[in-house]
Amino acid sequence: MNLKSFLPLALVSILFVSCDVSNDDTDIKTPATYEFSRNGSSTISFSGQTTRINMATELTGAVNDFDNSTEELLLEMYRNQTADGGDTDPFSNSDLNSATKNIKGKVAASSDFFSSNTALSAEIKNQFEIWLKNQVEEVFPNKNTMASEGVAGQIADGSSTRYVNGKGFEYKQLVAKSLIGALMADQMLNNYLGTNVLDAGTNREDNSSETLSEGNNHTTMEHKWDEAYGYLFGAAANPAKPAIGEGDSFLNKYLGKVDSDDDFAGIADEVFDAFKLGRAAIVANDYDLRDEQAQVIRENISKVIAIRAIYYLQGGKNAIDKENPEYGTAFHDLSEAYGFVYSLQFTRVPNSESSYFTNSEINAYLAQLEEGNGLWDVTPQTLDDISADIAAKFDFTVEEAAN
Repeated sequence: MNLKSFLPLALVSILFVSCDVSNDDTDIKTPATYEFSRNGSSTISFSGQTTRINMATELTGAVNDFDNSTEELLLEMYRNQTADGGDTDPFSNSDLNSATKNIKGKVAASSDFFSSNTALSAEIKNQFEIWLKNQVEEVFPNKNTMASEGVAGQIADGSSTRYVNGKGFEYKQLVAKSLIGALMADQMLNNYLGTNVLDAGTNREDNSSETLSEGNNHTTMEHKWDEAYGYLFGAAANPAKPAIGEGDSFLNKYLGKVDSDDDFAGIADEVFDAFKLGRAAIVANDYDLRDEQAQVIRENISKVIAIRAIYYLQGGKNAIDKENPEYGTAFHDLSEAYGFVYSLQFTRVPNSESSYFTNSEINAYLAQLEEGNGLWDVTPQTLDDISADIAAKFDFTVEEAAN
């Protein structure tokens, strides 16, 4: 493409700028909102991510629906198909039932981490099915039983009632918080923000020449970046300028939680700005700047998961480490912690091909939580040790994450 003919179009696309974020090699500035257009029409598309967030929301809500949920229903919500691959309508939302998308297919399915490790991918996908089956087989029959060591049932947490297995874990929280890593973070950090996906095939050449994806108003590269964005803000009421922490109970919610902590104030703006600037860089064909923003996102989203893992480990510890332990509160916090710890294997060290934690390291931490009678037996020291190990990989302390 002739550079003179390209520049006006690029400038139109990034005209609405706010802060003066730029690098030494370009005058591209960070747009005020996540809005990009071509010929008067939006070029943004992440409907598949919105669909999967909504599916995950319905699924996690159904886990404790003792009156209506069955093992078959929960598994069909996870797969969006029957056990033999047939059509099904498991969701209350008809749009979700008619969608060709599903949760399971995108769990542990990133190009960077799992394209050459299909065995681990299958193991992780299956783990969610095990949790869903166990909820129905172990917890459902005991919904009116008081939980105790080795006995599934209900346990009070202040004015709330929690439903746990014989080791004190809430399967609902294991599923919900583990999806944050296995679905949302993995697809964002290790798939759509990676050069294996962004630059696949002729994507660079097509983007530079504005060769659009067939039948669409966007290039393939633009779309892939948008899909990463969608796993964070795809359920926001106004995705162009999302309310941080609102719209879903997954990554956006916990980005907001971390941002509200004075120790980490500003992290949400860093992530949002990086997404906007990276997308503007794609429009302007500045692929180095694009990749710099991907590293910013990887670092900060990984940090969010680690901070919340420690936050809940320490919350659970504080509830247990009392003369009269508050087991309901502790088990709820530690079930959330379990899911965030599980999610750590899907984080990404910037400028590397590695996660902050291997699958083996994560399994070792989880085994400590599950040992013996599980959360009934876990000690404050164990929770402190795991917290310290996590914090050591990052630039914050246990105390900062825990408050």
